[in-house]
Formats: sequence, structure tokens, C-alpha cells
Amino acid sequence: MTSRRPTIGVFDSGFGGLTVLKALLELVPSADYLYFGDTARLPYGSKSVETVARYAVEAAHYLEAHGAGLLVIACNTATALALDRITAAAQVPVVGVVEPGAEAAASVSKNRKVVVLGTEATVSSHAYRKALEARGIDSREKACPLLVPLVEEGWVEHPVTEQIARIYLDEAFADGFREADALVLGCTHYPLLKALLHRVAPSHVSIVDSAESTARAVVRHLQKLLPPTEAIQEERRALPRLKFFATDSVEKFRRLGPRFLGHPIEDVQHVDLKE
Repeated sequence: MTSRRPTIGVFDSGFGGLTVLKALLELVPSADYLYFGDTARLPYGSKSVETVARYAVEAAHYLEAHGAGLLVIACNTATALALDRITAAAQVPVVGVVEPGAEAAASVSKNRKVVVLGTEATVSSHAYRKALEARGIDSREKACPLLVPLVEEGWVEHPVTEQIARIYLDEAFADGFREADALVLGCTHYPLLKALLHRVAPSHVSIVDSAESTARAVVRHLQKLLPPTEAIQEERRALPRLKFFATDSVEKFRRLGPRFLGHPIEDVQHVDLKE
């Protein structure tokens, strides 16, 4: 990756990874971006490891073929189940969301106890628990299956969403985890609920946004891969080029995507990956 203006490929099973792209645009505005949302085959959480790995590798190859010089797996399920397979299959560096989130949680937790919110598949994989254990952190993973559909419905400040989040967090911080002082958002939909979760979580808890943590990890990778610091700074004047690829309805992507990205999405190309 020798270009002074890198092209970063961002992959997710759907829309949530757009929160990672949003964080990347803030930290690395001098890059161009390709976003691949495998919207026809979501959710990944109900699929086998083999299936998730195959889908993710196909998407990675597609992004590489379109010029990506670094891949960001902005999907907690794909990262948890298949990061090793994706990394082995890719010809360029790969960054997942789990390790950066665990590293950020370890850096802010003084009590060495952390709660992780995620989907059923991410929690069942225990990827965050393993990553946190490797850093000497005790963790409790809590599956929150109702939060993703509520976010996609646009109910990020709805009383029903707050009530459900309160139930999940009361369970997560119960018993031996009342002293946990960090809360990891282990799903890329959850940053949209950050303000609500701040209200609901215990007041002493720091919220770790794995989308932001992943963006910071990408900055570190670029600093290793590119010539010194001006490589990331030099072309800030030029707006990033953004291209979006979706395996399902481009109209739906244009409609829902801006909730996650924070601004309109125009250039969406339909992609039909063969099974």
C-alpha cells in the first residue's frame, strides 16, 4: 500500500458497520472508502462459522479487487467467528473490531471488570471474553437480541428501547459485576444508543465504542504501512471518495444507511455474489 491516499475497504453484514465508517471518516479523512454491506444474507448471527467465513472472504476478495489496500471487518459476528480465515485469505492487512474494543476497555477499566453487550452470535463465540482475559480483565458478556431491530426501526430514543436496555443492563451488572467500570458496545448498531446507554448504565461506568476503537486501530496500521505522518495528514483538503456496495435493495440501503453514517448516501451499487 504505497499510495499516499489509501483506499480502505469496510465490510459488514448490513448497516451497523457504517458506524465504523463514520468514525473512520472523522479520524482518517484523507483516505478513500469502499463499503460492502451483505444485506441480502444478513443476519450472520444465525449462520454457521463455515457460512460466515465463506461470505466474509467473498466480500473481502470483492473489496480487494476494487482497490482496497486495507480491510476493516466492521462486523462483530464476522470478526468473532472468522477473522483468522479472512486474514489468511486476504492479500492486504485486515483489522477487526474485537481486539481494538477489548484493548480500549482494558485501558479504561480500573476495577478490571468489564461488561460486553453484543448479539447472540458474538456472545456465544466468547471472542470478547478471550480478548479481555488475555489482558487480565474479568468480563461478563450479555446478549441483547432486541436492540438491533429497535435501532433499525429508528427507535433510538423510544421509551420501549430505554426500558429494554435497562433490563439488559440490570442483568449484566448484577451480582459480582456491580463494580464493573467499563461497558463495551460489542455490536456496531449500539453506538446509535450511546446517549441512552449513558443514562441507563451505572454512573461510574465508561462506555467503550468499538467503532471508535477500531478507527483508532486503523490509524495505527496506516502509520506503519505508509510513509511518515504526512501520509495521513497530507490530503485533508480533498473529500474522501465513498463507494457503497450492497447485496440487497439499494433503495433500502439509501434509506436506512444515513441513520448510521450521519449523512445521505447516494452512490450505492448492487452486487450479486454467487452462493
